[in-house]
Amino acid sequence: MALEWVVLGYAAGAEAIMVLLLTLPGLDGLRKGLIAVTRNLLKPFLSVVPFCLFLLMDIYWKYETRPHCEGDSCTPSEHLRHEKSIMKSQRNALLIAAALIFYWLLYSVTNLVVKIEQLNQRVERLKNRD
Repeated sequence: MALEWVVLGYAAGAEAIMVLLLTLPGLDGLRKGLIAVTRNLLKPFLSVVPFCLFLLMDIYWKYETRPHCEGDSCTPSEHLRHEKSIMKSQRNALLIAAALIFYWLLYSVTNLVVKIEQLNQRVERLKNRD
C-alpha cells in the first residue's frame, strides 16, 4: 500500500509544480510550451480523482475494521500502534485533499491562462485593424 501513497504524493507534487510554473511572472517565453504540456496532462491527471476516492475508501475501511483500544484493555505497545495508525490515516487524508485541490487549481489556472491568451490575441487583432 505504500507505493500507492508514493504515487499520489508524486502526482500532487507534479501538479503543484505545474501550477507554480503557470502562475510565476516573467516566464512569458516558456508559458506557451507550459500551457501546451499542461493541457495535454490534464486528462491523464484526471485519474487522480478516482484514485483518491479509492484511497479514501481504503482509509475508511481501515478505520472501521481497526481494533479499538480503550482504557486498560490494551498494552502500551498496542496503544502506540493504534495512535500511529490514526496519525498515518490523517496524514494520508491530507495527501488526498492536497492532490484533489492541486488538480482543481491546475485545471482552473490552465483555463484562465488560456482565456487570457485568447483575449490578448483578440486585442492584438483589434489593434492591427485600426
